[in-house]
Amino acid sequence: MKMPFFVALALGGGLLAATPARAALNVITTTEDLASIAREVGGDTIKVESLSRGYQDPHFVEAKPSFVLKLNKADLLIVVGRELEIGWLPPLITQARNAKIQPGADGYLDASLTAKILEIPTSQITRAMGDVHPSGNPHYWLDPDNGKRIAKAIQKKLAAMDAANAAAYAQREEDFERRLSAADKGWQAQMAPYKGVKIVTYHRSWPNFADHFGLDVMGYVEPKPGIPPSPSHTLDLMKAMKEQGVKIIMVEPYFDAKTPNSIARETGARVLVLPPSVGGVPAVSDYVKLFDYDVRQIVDAIKATGAK
Repeated sequence: MKMPFFVALALGGGLLAATPARAALNVITTTEDLASIAREVGGDTIKVESLSRGYQDPHFVEAKPSFVLKLNKADLLIVVGRELEIGWLPPLITQARNAKIQPGADGYLDASLTAKILEIPTSQITRAMGDVHPSGNPHYWLDPDNGKRIAKAIQKKLAAMDAANAAAYAQREEDFERRLSAADKGWQAQMAPYKGVKIVTYHRSWPNFADHFGLDVMGYVEPKPGIPPSPSHTLDLMKAMKEQGVKIIMVEPYFDAKTPNSIARETGARVLVLPPSVGGVPAVSDYVKLFDYDVRQIVDAIKATGAK
């Protein structure tokens, strides 16, 4: 007996409805900077979440039990690398019991492997040197050129994991790179009059940024990476700042501004609290806006202080 058309249509619709849609790749990143770039490349085809927040010190993130569950369900884990997360991430990866995201597995991506890395030590590392990273400075994302390299690495990884959408990933990565390059021309134009301006930073967060935009980091509030400022170092730093006419002290939002403020009062400098990551302040909601914000703040501070 021939099946009535409306019955066949209903059954056909039921079969179609029963066919599960392909689940989006579940991507976990260690920082919001990596999450922002991953969203640019993956679009709606992936689901992205960062473990840390941009207003946190990425070296010291509280290892929450909820992170283990997130990592357990991840298809891809993207890390900054260069030992930035060594104090909190390895135990979480182990506890997650997810073979896909173990270091060396297909679902693990170290974003630093194709980046330009600065401050790679050439001598033996000792604890007396402070929290020096043996593989180089891990704050490499603060160079837009490294942002492009990160995007390309993510695009290649996503394409390998999801070949059906490889063309879309490639197109989105090319679009992101084009927009980032165009924005960088504007940032470079804003910063061009101030190449060589001397600044002080609290931590060694900014070498890639300074290298890209031509700033000269002449000193640090920390006597050594990760070591709190001491009275003797602070006095030496203030003396050098006065001699060299340094007027800008850049401080990450998660550090205590007490010592930088004291230095500023003694030297006539300005403390500039500047986010080094996406999400560091509400206005910085993506990777491009991070540089929009930081470049504008630095240029305004240089103009206001007459820094040279």
